Amino acid sequence: MINFFYETEVETLDESNLISWIGNVILSEEKTEGEINFIICDDKYLLKINQDFLDHDTYTDIISFDNTIGNQLHGDIFISIERVVDNANTFDVSVDEEMRRVLIHGVLHLCGYKDKTPNEEILMRQKEDEKLLLFHVEQ
Repeated sequence: MINFFYETEVETLDESNLISWIGNVILSEEKTEGEINFIICDDKYLLKINQDFLDHDTYTDIISFDNTIGNQLHGDIFISIERVVDNANTFDVSVDEEMRRVLIHGVLHLCGYKDKTPNEEILMRQKEDEKLLLFHVEQ
């Protein structure tokens, strides 16, 4: 089950289309859907999580807590809407497009993809691009 929770004022997402797309992405990675919670928050909320749980004192767009069991994906994915908006402006894409990229980035982490090394980061970007195309095909 995929859930969305809002810890800040934000324009509501098109959850039904996103849930369908994320489900298809999960299947494309030969995984099954467990309980995945997306928590949409602001910079302050996510900074506190970053400080308390990861001992980082920086803003970030996403933090994923992976509770996957075997091939069944479970996890909590926290996303700062403020970082998403800033990133959209920086990369000259719509906020919706950037939100989809960040959402699927979190799901890819649950699938086992990392982005700590340059090679991992390249693969992560390739996977994000591949999965974003699935959204456009479905629509």
